[in-house]
Amino acid sequence: MTFNIYFCGSIRGGRQDVEIYQKIVQKLQQYGKVLTEHVSCSGLSEKGEVAVPQGDKSIHDRDVEWLEESDVIVAEVTQPSLGVGYELGRAVAMNKKILCLFRPSSGRVLSAMIRGAENRAKFLVRDYTSEEVEGIIDEYFSSD
Repeated sequence: MTFNIYFCGSIRGGRQDVEIYQKIVQKLQQYGKVLTEHVSCSGLSEKGEVAVPQGDKSIHDRDVEWLEESDVIVAEVTQPSLGVGYELGRAVAMNKKILCLFRPSSGRVLSAMIRGAENRAKFLVRDYTSEEVEGIIDEYFSSD
């Protein structure tokens, strides 16, 4: 089975993790179409998508449409991001399957609103190292 996958990662909240986003998106592409693969592009700066003619409103509306089309949401949540939090809240309201990936080695502490939302059925939070992330993704998609 191939999935429509919505990948969440920080853009305006900081692009420090773009290399891990690339690794995650590359792995996710083995399981389906990543609707938001642009999040992993190293050319995308903290300013976001500047070439979108209608600006922030069109980005929001397009991304909500992609959330609705998606079968599963995979979010890298190490770098705090208001946008990622918003996307996850919308995805929960849409009853989507969600996998959140967090790297404790960052020295950060994951928001209780994310860690506390875990319910194993639809919302799963996994701590990982960059060496483990591909295996975690394989395990997640093979358990469907």
